[in-house]
Amino acid sequence: MALLLGDSEINNLLTMDDVVNTMENAFNEIGKGLTWNRPRSRIRLPRGFHHLMAASLSEPNVFGLKTYTSFRKGIRFMTLLYDGEQGDLLCIVQGGRCSQMRTGAVSAVGTKYMSNEDSKTVGIIGTGFQGRAQLEGVCTVRNITSIKAYDRDNEACENFCREMSKVLNIEITPVKEPEECISDSDIVITMTTAREPILFGSWLKEGMHINAAGSNHWIRREVDDEVIKKANSVVVDSKEDAYVEAGDLLYPIERGIIRWDQIHELADLVSGKVVSRKSSSDITLFESQGIAISDIATAALAYERAKAEGLGQEIPLEL
Repeated sequence: MALLLGDSEINNLLTMDDVVNTMENAFNEIGKGLTWNRPRSRIRLPRGFHHLMAASLSEPNVFGLKTYTSFRKGIRFMTLLYDGEQGDLLCIVQGGRCSQMRTGAVSAVGTKYMSNEDSKTVGIIGTGFQGRAQLEGVCTVRNITSIKAYDRDNEACENFCREMSKVLNIEITPVKEPEECISDSDIVITMTTAREPILFGSWLKEGMHINAAGSNHWIRREVDDEVIKKANSVVVDSKEDAYVEAGDLLYPIERGIIRWDQIHELADLVSGKVVSRKSSSDITLFESQGIAISDIATAALAYERAKAEGLGQEIPLEL
């Protein structure tokens, strides 16, 4: 019997702290060469897109894929988890919460290994669905005391600040301009679908850490060339994925502003091969595209918890 899990089960089974720990373990496995990851492929359809990602992990011994569609009505996610021993389907995870949590947790791991440990202030540009988990993740790994938020939709930004202030028990202040959001922030988050930069190097100050998590397509750019020039360290979750869809990096690389051999992978940091921050004054940049390994690892954790707690709907399958 396979299990079917939805957003309500995921919220009951997982905390952000759980998923951050799982992501750290998964990236440590990547660093040891114990995983396989297939970069995202996209199929353009007349009225939307179909996206497909696949990966395997050795601990736990599982593999699977995430498939999702993006149409005008919204985005629909489904992750299929398989047993690595027998190839049996173990679990189907429906809904966006699992993807949302893993995205925030990956940024949290980047923050843990790249930001100054005494970071206390955050500025976030983009207050949509994914922005919530970005803040949840960062606040899991750093003792954050104040947050500023900006979105071009003022009403959405104000609602976000009210809701997340209650969730995190931290005051979140809406601001009218993106530069005001960045001013005096130790950690900067961008989580948008912008096609032109919304974060500029002239705004940055020494010691800042940046999580740029929205540029997961070659046509998207959240940071300008000056951000790349000022960054003392640039890290991605996967170079293989970044080669295809890191719009923030593809254009600066084409112009010779940075080279691929100057960019590290998050797994290099987690496994101890590389130290990203060498000084408290360094500016560090984490570019996250979102990779399949993080989806499969999160689904595996949810499945194990669901089995232990008797949650989820059993699906009879013919062998």
